[in-house]
Amino acid sequence: MAETVYVPRLRVDYDRRIRGSLTEKFGYANAMQVPRLDKVVLNMGIGEAVNDRKKAETAAADLSLIAGQKAVVTYSRIAIATYKLRENQPIGCKVTLRKAKMYEFIDRLVNVALPRVRDFRGLNPKSFDGRGNYSLGIKEHIIFPEIDFDKAGESWGMDITVCTTARTDDEARALLTAFNFPFRQ
Repeated sequence: MAETVYVPRLRVDYDRRIRGSLTEKFGYANAMQVPRLDKVVLNMGIGEAVNDRKKAETAAADLSLIAGQKAVVTYSRIAIATYKLRENQPIGCKVTLRKAKMYEFIDRLVNVALPRVRDFRGLNPKSFDGRGNYSLGIKEHIIFPEIDFDKAGESWGMDITVCTTARTDDEARALLTAFNFPFRQ
């Protein structure tokens, strides 16, 4: 009995449509030159965790719900007296998504979460780092449907970094535009 392998909708779309259009647009000689998604890193910095340790754990639990994968609590490396921060204190959480979970997350981000943002005018097309990676910030993590708005005590911001194998920003922009990222004009 053959086991059926689940392939995310965006991955199928990439293989069938996006790879061919990018090859045509940039004239790649080799299939391995075509840019693809490498990983997605989600990060939450919880400044209030300095006073209350539970907040970092709550944020990590919420981030795990959003990502579908266990989040790791991050700790401070140095002490900063101005912020009442000691060494090895929990100050945030992060999670790295790859393969199927990465495609699932991007699908939910573009089609469900971003349309729920109030006064959304599109993503900043200048937020590329020069090496084909894109970063965006979200002010409230409660835009994701996995977070129950009534049970969420607080809403925290989060950073999302989409890492691609593209060598230039133009290639990465073309790739993310093909994945329907809503860049503003």
